[in-house]
Amino acid sequence: MPGVQDRVALVTGGGQGIGEGIAHRLAAGGAKVGVLDLNLDNATTVAEAIKAEGGQAIALSADVSKRDQVQAAVDQLVGEFGGLHILVNNAGVIRDNLLFKMTDEDWTLVMEVHLRGAFLCSQIAQKHMGDAGFGRIISMSSTSATGNRGQANYSTAKMGLQGFTKTLAIELGPRGITANAIAPGFIETAMTKATAERIGTTIDQMRDAVASTVPVRRGGVPADIANAVAFFAAEESGYVTGQVLYVDGGSELL
Repeated sequence: MPGVQDRVALVTGGGQGIGEGIAHRLAAGGAKVGVLDLNLDNATTVAEAIKAEGGQAIALSADVSKRDQVQAAVDQLVGEFGGLHILVNNAGVIRDNLLFKMTDEDWTLVMEVHLRGAFLCSQIAQKHMGDAGFGRIISMSSTSATGNRGQANYSTAKMGLQGFTKTLAIELGPRGITANAIAPGFIETAMTKATAERIGTTIDQMRDAVASTVPVRRGGVPADIANAVAFFAAEESGYVTGQVLYVDGGSELL
């Protein structure tokens, strides 16, 4: 089956965590991967690991909220691999705080990275996808999109990405481009470990607490999200668009 074989993919926030897992999964499926991260060293480490495993990858650096930097990164990727067919809008930050403590900077940074970043990357990428008559845009939402204490900024941005995704599906579908979103629940990464420490617990305690409340009785790992991305990115998934897939161990069932 074709899957993502010989497609060119761009994974933002690909230097660690969920993005790293996605980059490896797409490369393992035969895609040529642009690993984009604000931290070029992190992106380089991931790209080199992919190449050591026999895959094809290039490290890219950009602030996804800056149009000129995104354009330069896409130009570099297209110049290296000859096109762009799959975009994973994964770059993100958190600046959690209760509403009365949240600063303008806390709000703006989260909106800039999550929403403006997805807008810029998608707008720039879709031209190459349209020219090829094939495209897959996959954006990372979150279970927090439906509301979460201390995350007014993050929840708003993640729900915004769901509306953004559905609109892209409508606009870009006639050009052979699908748009879907994934809403992870608890996924064990460096970011969730830092969150655990910030609230006075440990990643082990957080994992165990989540596992006790979801039907599958375990926490999530980046590979769980990467698997969902691979499905949406595949050539065979061309009749699936405008969807939001919650990958959360079934937490919404309880």
